[in-house]
Amino acid sequence: MDPPTTKDPPTSTEPPAGDVENVPEKIKDAKEAGPAFHCGICDAELLFKITQALLPGLATACVDNTTGGVFTSPGSVAADLRKELVEYLTQRTETYVAESVVLEGAPEAEVFDNPYDIIAFLIDEFAVSKRNLFSRVSALLLSERREDSIDDFAHQMEINGFWPVDKREEIVQILLKNVDAKNEYHCNMKFETAEELSLHMPTCSFRVMTCENEGCDARFSANKSEKHDSICPFKIIPCEQKCPAFLLRHEMDRHCITVCPMKLVNCPFFSVGCKATVPSCKIEEHQSEELHYHILYVLQGMYKEASEEVLKERVDQIEERAAGRLANAKNVRSLTSKVKDVDAKLPPLVIKTKKKEEETSETEAKTESVEGSGTNENAGGTKEVEAASPSLEAKLRSLVSETETKDHEAMPSSQEVPLSNKDSEEEASETVVKDAEATTENPVKDSEVNTKNETNED
Repeated sequence: MDPPTTKDPPTSTEPPAGDVENVPEKIKDAKEAGPAFHCGICDAELLFKITQALLPGLATACVDNTTGGVFTSPGSVAADLRKELVEYLTQRTETYVAESVVLEGAPEAEVFDNPYDIIAFLIDEFAVSKRNLFSRVSALLLSERREDSIDDFAHQMEINGFWPVDKREEIVQILLKNVDAKNEYHCNMKFETAEELSLHMPTCSFRVMTCENEGCDARFSANKSEKHDSICPFKIIPCEQKCPAFLLRHEMDRHCITVCPMKLVNCPFFSVGCKATVPSCKIEEHQSEELHYHILYVLQGMYKEASEEVLKERVDQIEERAAGRLANAKNVRSLTSKVKDVDAKLPPLVIKTKKKEEETSETEAKTESVEGSGTNENAGGTKEVEAASPSLEAKLRSLVSETETKDHEAMPSSQEVPLSNKDSEEEASETVVKDAEATTENPVKDSEVNTKNETNED
């Protein structure tokens, strides 16, 4: 007898040819009564997005299922896992809506609304279930080597045509309809005859359209055409900064920050104090209109202690002398040099600092307040002095006459030099003046002194 034959394990890493297709069995709505012709067109963008997720999901399942295997490779299990993936997704999407309603209020329940999120979650769930023992216990799941292997195998299947795009789209359309319970991403209209369906197709809001902008190959549903048009990178639009240029949307940012004549820039005199931002094409106009203030900023740097009012007068003088010559200065250095030349030919600037002005104004205010209070306090005393002045004058006159009489009686001896009438009069007048000053300072004391004098005379 011949020994039993053994099959050698496949050594090729390439996936088998895609000659066997797996289409869900429940494609037709046989159980549903009513019109037999369904539109069923799905949202083109979402359909393409889900279609692109199928191949990486299958590649992940194949790599994790054969990790550490000596006689197996991802390509050897690709056909079987593809069939299992389609069956798994079909089953789960048919019951997902009902399951999500039951689990909606449960804690830690993961429920999605967007069809892409639902199907992507189911694809990941399938891939996890296909990991072999070595994959589960090893650290390879978190390594970059595993990610590279998955990407390489998915690229291999794409090149070899293992799972063509059109075949994947057929499956995704069914999956999408199963989870789109609210009919937001596919057309659910039904018709009695094929003619009615054919008339509806060109006007269906989910019909597939392609972008008309040159260079853009995007496909989208008719109801998303306006949305795509508002973001299409290849659409020609006018400049956002209102310059005359028309350019592609994806070139707009670079144009606006580089060569656009309406680009906002800082004034050339920003460093000395001008904080204006103006379009680059209007810099010269701005410099001409704001020359007065630019000169003022330069002078403030030259005379830091001077007040603004003094410097404004100086600006007027400088502009009278050389306004035309200063208008040609395009930067701080040029304008500063010209201002210094003109300023040197003018009379020296009398600097009255802001601090001194404030101190002067404060001093004047204090003086006025003191004078006002002094006037109020002495108002009563002044009236008393004025009232007492007639009597004081009479007493002073009597004192002067008595003094003259006593001096005349007390004649000096022959050895002494007698005082003349003129000297006695001067002494008397000095006494009167001193008594009047003392009386003005304190009327009460003057009256007491006069009383004592009268007593002594008696």
